[in-house]
Amino acid sequence: VDCAFHQATPPQKRSLLLELYSTELQLFKDLTEQKSCSLLETISKLGLQKSSVLQYMTTVIQPLLEKGIVEYSIVHTVILEYLTIADKTSASDVIRQLIPHLTQGSSVVDGDELSGVAEVPTKSKAKKKRSSEPLLIRIMQTREGLKIGLACLKHGSAKDRKKIIKSLKGQNMKLALGDYGCLFLACLLSIVDDTKLVTKVVIDELTKQLKELIFDKNGRRPLLQLFHPLCSRYLTPSDLVFLNYNVPSLVSKVNLDSKLDDVADKEHGGSEDTLVASDSKDLIKRQQELLVKSELYEVLIETCIENVGQLLRTNFGKDVLYEVAVGGKNSFLEGVTDRIHVLHNAIACDAARPRTDDGDEHAFDNYHSSRTIRRMILDCPAFAATLWKTALEGKCKLYADGFSSMVVGAYLESPDSMVKDLAKSELQLLIDGGILKPQEHKAEEEKSAMECSSDESSELSDTDTGYHAKKAYKDLKSGKLVARFGTDRFRCPFCPEKKKLDYRYRELVQHVIVMGASKRPWKVRANHRALAKHLETDHTDAPGSSSMPLRQAEALYLSKIKRSQAGARSTCKPGR
Repeated sequence: VDCAFHQATPPQKRSLLLELYSTELQLFKDLTEQKSCSLLETISKLGLQKSSVLQYMTTVIQPLLEKGIVEYSIVHTVILEYLTIADKTSASDVIRQLIPHLTQGSSVVDGDELSGVAEVPTKSKAKKKRSSEPLLIRIMQTREGLKIGLACLKHGSAKDRKKIIKSLKGQNMKLALGDYGCLFLACLLSIVDDTKLVTKVVIDELTKQLKELIFDKNGRRPLLQLFHPLCSRYLTPSDLVFLNYNVPSLVSKVNLDSKLDDVADKEHGGSEDTLVASDSKDLIKRQQELLVKSELYEVLIETCIENVGQLLRTNFGKDVLYEVAVGGKNSFLEGVTDRIHVLHNAIACDAARPRTDDGDEHAFDNYHSSRTIRRMILDCPAFAATLWKTALEGKCKLYADGFSSMVVGAYLESPDSMVKDLAKSELQLLIDGGILKPQEHKAEEEKSAMECSSDESSELSDTDTGYHAKKAYKDLKSGKLVARFGTDRFRCPFCPEKKKLDYRYRELVQHVIVMGASKRPWKVRANHRALAKHLETDHTDAPGSSSMPLRQAEALYLSKIKRSQAGARSTCKPGR
């Protein structure tokens, strides 16, 4: 049946599921012709009696639980639907019966795996073997399996939680690297009070392979959950929905009002829902015990120091580095160890290295590292002071353009007055000289570039514009028009009248994006689009050319301009 369920189309799956909900749906096939297979919607639309459906589903589910047939997706789906209508006693009873099956090895028929579609055994007596890993690990390959695991973890007793945690011994890395398993671990680290057991079974195992975890898309999530719970920067909306999953009848209104941990990341638009735990230990106390007492934080700091350059410049590693460096949400780990200053110094030393032409991007020029360092400056005054003394003092003029200008400008935007005072005198000279532009000036310039009026007709066909762009690109490629005059020295051959003639690669990319998307004459736009193609195709060896595809940079830059324009419009008072 599970094999058929995996291969079935959505309407066929609905038909299979609805027949398990009520006898009426078995007898009258026309009742099953609806778009949604949600049990609550089915009861509402068809006018079924909830008590009758609950009684019938109990007769379906109970034999499955007694026989331990709980490893299949169709069974998970039916149980989850049952829990949406079950009363407190019935729901608790199902969870109580599920936990022993999840913490034991599962029966596997002829090497059947949950993740794929199994072949139906040809013999009536197929050999069964007991898998060494608990069923809980195997069901984490589907979203339904994750919800079943979360329901047992959240609504089981303290004794049940201990049984679940002990069953994970030796399996935590497999969980952490999975799409759904990492969310189960993140939830476990957030709600279980027995931090000694969690440290012994989970934290100690993860600590041995930290480097693999922090560079992995999924593996980093349990760590980030410890530093910054339910942060929408690290978790997708669907991830947040999973982490906040609860059985309705087992979460009373009183519990919701009085025992919720305020862990939503409201600063970044995070969900205001929270993890519901029956444990009473304070969240920050639990985090400190798991990070500090277990020495995980110390090991993380040492790992970050050893791999600081790579972490800064990678999409996933940078997030762990940031959280470790600033001490988590609201700097709750500030002052727990002196080694954090060594990490700050390691990041600053990496940024203090001179720019080279060997292809290794400077920390201020790389897309990921420049934004990470900027966040650290804004959120961690101690790091900002270290970076200024080590890498920026007296050198700001070198970093007053491109991505690096965002790093330098962060000192003027810092909410800490001491950080502002460090850089104010030097940066003010650059601003007065027109070398460095504050963020508000940049926004105005971008807006004017986008809204520049055109003196020529803009109603030319795409064919004419494309033809001109191809001709311009041909001239650039043949050398008739020259854009590059050194390793990282470029000029725009279509803007000879501009005051600034020399560009670095990143600066010229920004220039062609703005000009190509502006309302300037169509020839100007076509020329700059040709130059953009020339830069992306024929100058891949230029420093900074490989950190982000030009199309992605263009989309990001233009969306930033649109947001700034929308913000400017929202602040304008409507005329009367």
